[in-house]
Amino acid sequence: MTSTSSLPTTPAAPADLPRVRLDWTPLALAPLLMLLAYPLIGSGSTWLTLTIAGLAMGMIVFVVSSGLTLVFGLMDVLNFGHGAFIALGAYVAASVLLPLGAWVEADSLALNLAVFGLAIGAAMVAAGAIGFLFERIVVRPVYGQHLKQILITMGGMIVAEQLIKAIWGAETIALQVPTTFRGAVLLGDAAIEKYRLIAVVLGLVIFVSMVLVLNRTRIGLLIRAGVENREMVESLGYRIRRLFIGVFVVGAGLAGMGGVLWGLYQQNITAAIGAQVNVLIFIVIIIGGLGSTTGCFVGALLVGLMANYTGFLFPKVALFSNILLMVMILLWRPQGLYPVAKR
Repeated sequence: MTSTSSLPTTPAAPADLPRVRLDWTPLALAPLLMLLAYPLIGSGSTWLTLTIAGLAMGMIVFVVSSGLTLVFGLMDVLNFGHGAFIALGAYVAASVLLPLGAWVEADSLALNLAVFGLAIGAAMVAAGAIGFLFERIVVRPVYGQHLKQILITMGGMIVAEQLIKAIWGAETIALQVPTTFRGAVLLGDAAIEKYRLIAVVLGLVIFVSMVLVLNRTRIGLLIRAGVENREMVESLGYRIRRLFIGVFVVGAGLAGMGGVLWGLYQQNITAAIGAQVNVLIFIVIIIGGLGSTTGCFVGALLVGLMANYTGFLFPKVALFSNILLMVMILLWRPQGLYPVAKR
């Protein structure tokens, strides 16, 4: 009789990995809000103008928020000093735009694009460099300690705000959008500002780039694997700490870029611009789900649309509209629209 132990065994076929399906319900919230606002506004041209303005504001808020979302989702760092990078980016951009005022005022698309690109590039480099130092000096000693992170990063933002006042002064600085970015495009009776259309395009480019990098590249795979099991990835020879420092620097750079866009959107900057935008940032990332890029994107659009619609329809409650939106979302989904950070 042949022993069963000597018979060759065939390996069991690996079970198919379950596919992660995207929850489409939160993606329908922004279009639903647009539809609900239309009959309240009444005029189609006014509705279209407010909608584009809301989308532009939302895209800028997304660019500003995406860096903090990235840092918290991948590094578990609550950086309340994120506004310092926003303010730094805005002031570095002012240092580029004001001396090159002839390029800003030139009726030349090439010169306007050049000075706009220089301002954004300088802001991202400066914010990224300061972000590198901020991570090493301020954040690194308090990894894994959320309460200390909140306290020390808020202190860092206060210090940064005072340093900005010492370097650039406490006065408000006016910023002008480049000449060819001014004016509006007429769609029927609706006037759509050119700069807001540019902001929408830039926001979409940043969002698509982040999604592709995190989900379709080797670096994105390593980052996500390092979040799930850092020790295993390090045992394979990868230096996750360096990779996470790079993530922090990129997040600071995105904040610097957002500072440029927000400063031109408001057409003036002050040293407190970072602290002012910080409130919107945390509303957005709480609505979207801590650490979720897609949730941050949807949350930013909702915040931008809500601010513009309520500012037109109910000016007295406009200041509280985004907090009301956050409360309603959290009552529906307490962990946000797309929670990924299991903290």
